[in-house]
Amino acid sequence: MDTLKILQASDQANWDYDDEADVLYLSVGEPRPAVGVDIGDGVVLRYDEATQEVVGLTVIGLRAKLAKSA
Repeated sequence: MDTLKILQASDQANWDYDDEADVLYLSVGEPRPAVGVDIGDGVVLRYDEATQEVVGLTVIGLRAKLAKSA
């Protein structure tokens, strides 16, 4: 199995929060097409198959997760 390239230091992080759906989308650089892999607890890792680089994360149910930790 090939190793994914983990996030390298980047000063270009983008995010978008959908309040209605309670979903946070995080991207390294501009959002781009990617494959999503559910890594558990409502977190989806997004990676570019061509470059094998992690390009973002999607966090489902962010509000509930933050309420649990408070």
